[in-house]
Amino acid sequence: MSAWIAIGALALMAVGIPIGMMQTSAMIRPSVPEQGKSATYESGEIPTGSARVQFNIQYYMVALLFLVFDVETVLIFPWTVIYRSALSQGASLSAVLLPMFVFIGVLVIGLVWAWRNGAVKWVKSPLANRRKTERQDA
Repeated sequence: MSAWIAIGALALMAVGIPIGMMQTSAMIRPSVPEQGKSATYESGEIPTGSARVQFNIQYYMVALLFLVFDVETVLIFPWTVIYRSALSQGASLSAVLLPMFVFIGVLVIGLVWAWRNGAVKWVKSPLANRRKTERQDA
């Protein structure tokens, strides 16, 4: 049996099982149409205002930087595991350390660039500044 047949069968099962479960669920579940279920909130509260809220972009920038440096640590761990064995097999110290220093150097350059462009500088929203001045004036 070819390996591609096994991969195709696995892909077919990976798509078929969830679709089959959703179809079975749609046939079995009770259908109780209510007006409240189509509302934004089912709690009975009448929604006020817009549902669109603009978040500060800094949340996303911090999350992105966290993700980049989290992946960095995941990539450094395997390197630390093979570091000693590579040295014991005769690899030179510079041949072992240079790729990791280049990798960390690129990340440091990226962090410095992000820092200089203000990606990690937390900016207060105009609403927060207005509230702060209102409290000081009172």
